[in-house]
Amino acid sequence: MVKEFASKQYWALVLGGSSGLGLASAYRLASHGMHLCIVHRNAGVEMDAVNTAFEALRATGVQVLAFNINAAQAERRTLVLEELRKKMGPEGRVRCLLHSVAKGTLKGMTTAPALQTDDLMITLEHMAVSLYDWTRAIWEQQLFAADARVLAFTSEGSHRAWKHYAAVSAAKAALEAMSRSIALEFAPYGIRANCIQAGVTDTRSLRMIPGHEQLLEHSIARSPFGRLTTADDVADVVYLLCKDEAAWVNGAVIPVDGGAHIQ
Repeated sequence: MVKEFASKQYWALVLGGSSGLGLASAYRLASHGMHLCIVHRNAGVEMDAVNTAFEALRATGVQVLAFNINAAQAERRTLVLEELRKKMGPEGRVRCLLHSVAKGTLKGMTTAPALQTDDLMITLEHMAVSLYDWTRAIWEQQLFAADARVLAFTSEGSHRAWKHYAAVSAAKAALEAMSRSIALEFAPYGIRANCIQAGVTDTRSLRMIPGHEQLLEHSIARSPFGRLTTADDVADVVYLLCKDEAAWVNGAVIPVDGGAHIQ
């Protein structure tokens, strides 16, 4: 495999990179020579599996920094960037900030326990506002590459209503709006921002949604290829958007679902 990023001292900072789309994307970028800084949030009982996954990333030959912290806390963000600066050295730069945070509330509006304002605010903070917080912090510390990519995972839930998904739906809509504004206002500094609208993927996060079984069945039925989106499908597009040739893609929401959205 060609490791086109290896000679450039590029790093990817992945928020939510210990499983699912974030981990698959981290592995794809590492396979092409991009070093990794992964921010994740996992319980102690999950860490054996997480550490095994991170060792697989290191086995590709890249450097891997990992922080098990709350990505929405400002003081933690400062700590991560200080450590990343030291690890990257004077030549290293952040080519990609990948937002894959999946901390949200899945409560209905009319069923107990009902969705509350605090649930909405916490979900918005983690799944939308944090994209801007991290982008601005990296930019302020001049850690971005001259040609940098800010990528975030969204879903059809940003513009469709699913039961128990209201808080996450609001956050995804806000995430897309935030990404567009980043694409506009940070463009003079060489930063491109796009959202990837991943198709329904059988991940741990999806299985937390009430009625996910029906969602999986429906997604297969409407897919032109008769299958679900996989984490590797999405990781491939993350890699493509990090290539030099994708520099003119900016401010977009890109469906990665095999065409399921057209039906």
